Amino acid sequence: VGGMSGIISRTLTAPLELWKIQKQNYFMPNSTIKDVVKKEGIRYLWKGNFTNCVRIFPQYSVNFAVYGKINKSLETHIKNKNMRNLTSGSISGAVAMSAVYPMETIRSRLALQTNKGHYSGIFDAFMKTTIKDKYKGLRMSLMGFAPYNGLNFAFFFNYKKILEKYCSGEFVNLISGGFAGMSAVTITYPTDLIRRRLQLQGFDTSVPKYSGILDCCKRIYAQESIKGFYRGLGACYIKIFPTVALQFWCFEKGKKLLS
Repeated sequence: VGGMSGIISRTLTAPLELWKIQKQNYFMPNSTIKDVVKKEGIRYLWKGNFTNCVRIFPQYSVNFAVYGKINKSLETHIKNKNMRNLTSGSISGAVAMSAVYPMETIRSRLALQTNKGHYSGIFDAFMKTTIKDKYKGLRMSLMGFAPYNGLNFAFFFNYKKILEKYCSGEFVNLISGGFAGMSAVTITYPTDLIRRRLQLQGFDTSVPKYSGILDCCKRIYAQESIKGFYRGLGACYIKIFPTVALQFWCFEKGKKLLS
C-alpha cells in the first residue's frame, strides 16, 4: 500500500515536481516548463517519473512498513503519541532514503537533462554515474528527509484528529495529508535544496561546484542570501499539497481495502 500510494501521488503531480526542481536549479539551461514543452514536448513534463516510480515504490514500502513496526514497538516506551509518531517517522524515513538513494540521484539528473543530452535512460545514467556521485548529498538527505518524514506523520495524525471533530470521510485524509506536507516542508525545505545541488555535482558545467555541505551553504548565502535557501518554495507548496494529500489518502484507503 505504501509503494502504490507513492507511485500514484508522484505520477499525478510529476510536472509540479519537475517545476520545483527547475526552480531550485535555475542555473541549468532550459530549466523552465516552457522550455521543456517547446524543445521536448508535453510528455517530457513527466521525464524522470519512471525512475521516480522505480525509486518511490521500495522507498515508501519500506517507509510505511518500518514506521508501523517501530511505532508499535515504542508504545510501551513513549506514551506521547506525537513524539512516538515523530520518532517512528524519522527513523523510517532515514532507513527508506538510505535504501534507495542512488535512484533519487539518477531521477534528479534525468529530470534536468534536455533531449537526452546526457543519458539515454535509467540504465545508461546508472552506468555512467560513479558510486561516489550516486551517493552525493546523502548526508544532507538524511538530515532533511528523516525529520521531514517524522513531522509528516506527526502533523497528519494531529490535523486528522482536529478535522474529525468537524467533518468525516475521505476529505479528512486528503486535507490532513496536504497540510501535513506543507507544514513539514516549511521547516525542512533548505535541506532539500542543498541535497539537490549536491546531487548534481559533475553533471553539467553550469552546476556550481561545492566541496561539501558547509561550502554549499556558505556559497548559496554569499551569492543568493537567505532567500536562496528557499528558492522554489512556492512551487514546492503547490506540488506538496496534492502529493502528500494523495499519498496519505491512498495509504489509508489501501489499508481498508486490503484488510
